[in-house]
Amino acid sequence: MNTPFDPKSFSNVPHVQRVEKPWGYEIHWTPPDLPYMGKVLHINEGKRLSLQRHDKKQETWFLIKGRAKVVWDNDKGELIETELEPEKGYTCVIGQRHRLVGITDCDVVEASTPEIGITERLEDDYKRPDETEDMRKLKDRGWNNNS
Repeated sequence: MNTPFDPKSFSNVPHVQRVEKPWGYEIHWTPPDLPYMGKVLHINEGKRLSLQRHDKKQETWFLIKGRAKVVWDNDKGELIETELEPEKGYTCVIGQRHRLVGITDCDVVEASTPEIGITERLEDDYKRPDETEDMRKLKDRGWNNNS
């Protein structure tokens, strides 16, 4: 291994950020400047995320507690429901419509590309607008739309 190690290029300080959402909350456990994102989605029973699609972001989910389902496009572009099984990963590709739903209070680990591009909200129980990179910059400065 010839990659030089620069001890000033990182921090050993752990990272965690709780982000409140109208459907529950997220725990972000990766620093925001990395080329990937790791989070735990806590979805309250009966609540659902927006029906959405991304133009740049790709996601994979892993159920760790409770019961959840994903409503998403199948290979014919039709919305179907899939109950997440514990210890199995489910991946949503760029452009695929999707929405997570809490059947019971549940925790889902999400690994994804960074929070980039546009999140287009096709349906939203909380009447939130699409999320853009400009909106995320505003959130970083203290504005919050509970995406």
